[in-house]
Amino acid sequence: MSTTDATWLSQDAYDRLQGELNDLIAARPAMAAEINARREEGDLKENGGYHAAREEQGKAEGRIRQLQELLRVAHVGEAPRGDSVSIGNVVVIYFDDDTEDTETFLLGSREIAATTDITVYSPESALGQAILGARKGQTVTYTAPSGVDIKVTVVSFEAFGG
Repeated sequence: MSTTDATWLSQDAYDRLQGELNDLIAARPAMAAEINARREEGDLKENGGYHAAREEQGKAEGRIRQLQELLRVAHVGEAPRGDSVSIGNVVVIYFDDDTEDTETFLLGSREIAATTDITVYSPESALGQAILGARKGQTVTYTAPSGVDIKVTVVSFEAFGG
């Protein structure tokens, strides 16, 4: 993975994700106790509390694995400045030839969406693939999932600061 393809996190974003991970790990014993308490209630086939507790545990374990992987591969700091759009950039575009119809978003992994109010688009999305590598002022066209071709122009891009 090159540094332009890497997930870049500000120190603040990294710390928030690490805090969430620590909280989830710390909650494991309480979840296990809840499952055991529900198991004691009797017949597991008809024990909604037990199944709900197991489902919550599964969601928490999935999020733990997701956060561990993100934090393992993420680079902390400011992404290297490049002359084209890369993963980890906050991008401003306008649609068609209407410079008033702009959108600002982060091109990056969905895991980061929980740490920011900015919209996040995956680099694997149609828009993400189209603008990846585009330069300021460049116009690109992509096909939306609806089948419509959409033209966008890159207004600006900068490293995400969290």
